[in-house]
Order: sequence, then structure tokens, then C-alpha cells
Amino acid sequence: MTLEQKTWDELREIAARYPEPRSGLLPMLHLVQSVEGRVTPEGIEACAEVLGISAAEVNGVATFYTMYKRKPVGDYHVGVCTNTLCAVMGGDLIFERLKEHLDVGNDETTEDGTITLEHLECNAACDYAPVMMVNWEFMDNQTPESAVQVVDDLRAGTEVHSTRGPRICTWREAERVLAGFPDDRADEGPTAGPASLAGLRIARENGWTAPSDAPAGTPAEKGESK
Repeated sequence: MTLEQKTWDELREIAARYPEPRSGLLPMLHLVQSVEGRVTPEGIEACAEVLGISAAEVNGVATFYTMYKRKPVGDYHVGVCTNTLCAVMGGDLIFERLKEHLDVGNDETTEDGTITLEHLECNAACDYAPVMMVNWEFMDNQTPESAVQVVDDLRAGTEVHSTRGPRICTWREAERVLAGFPDDRADEGPTAGPASLAGLRIARENGWTAPSDAPAGTPAEKGESK
């Protein structure tokens, strides 16, 4: 499959954002995925040509990061965190339930091409464990039942929202955003929820402040307001 001229133009646009063009390789690979549904040999060759590096160098990056896929991904990539805390809180049960419900294994796609299921390492959202992600949007505090409802709604074409607010778009649309081409969802939902901000709330209630470099004996060192 030959890439369209628009894709070539956008690959060059990404490379031009950076003082060192090869710094744009990661978003360029996301753009390839948004167009091809995966990182294809043609996409690798195109990135290499635009950046003036070898296809082997591009391939080395594409095979290092798990977000870059070498086989087609479904409309919705469903990732279940199975790292320690999420697993203890029920992540393993969620993953096993989804495998059975969807009749797929890890990193496999349903026959209708809708859902690709994958177990993920830590999503840096342990305060909301167990966590599932759909096209990199958070689904917090999940249960096997709620996870099944999410995938059923996605397969039925029902609009699904992250537990943090944003609408769930398709995987290719999400990949285009990661390539640096914004959509209209940036302000849909909070940047952090109550669980993430609990420490800040407690510190404010107790008047705690971070240590400073102020000289000994100053109000800043004593934790007092200036």
C-alpha cells in the first residue's frame, strides 16, 4: 500500500516541528498508525526517507515501544492494567473476564474488528485501581461487570465516555491526536480527580508547604506564610 501525498506532507510537517528532525519520529509513527492501522513497512520506509535515517533505525524504535503495533488494531484498543496494585484490586479478574467474553487472547482482535484486548503495565493511575484504558482514555475503578458493559457498548456503537469525561474516539483518531493533530476533546474532563489530589487537599488543610532554600529562621523554613 502506497501512502497518500497528504500523509507524506504531514510526516514532513511533524519533522519540521523539531530543531533535530529525527526527534519527530515518535509522533510520525503515531501518524502512520492513524492512517494504516499499524506500523507498516511502507510507513517505516517513509519515516526513514523524511528523516534521512535508515529503515533499521526506525524499525528499532517501532519494535521497542509497545504502543506501536505491527498487526492491525481494532476500532477500540482496550488495555487492562495487570500490574501489581491493579491486579490485587481485580485487574486480573477483569482481564480474564474480557478474554472469555470477547473470545480473544492477549493482543488479539475480535472477529468483527471492533475490539483489540491487551494487558498493560502500570498506567500511572494506581489511586483509581483497577484501571482499564480505551484508546488511552482512562476507565477508573472498574469491575468485571463494568468492563464487559464498556466493550458491549463500544461494539453496539453506543457513545462511551471515559470515567474522567472525554468521549471515546476510535483508535485511529486517538493515534492522530498523539501525532500532534488536536481534536475537539481537549477540555472534556478534568486533568486530575479527587483521589489524585487527596495529598494536596490534606497538605492545605494542615498548612503544610514544601521545603525551600530560604535561610534558617525565615518564615518559609518554619512553614509560615510570608
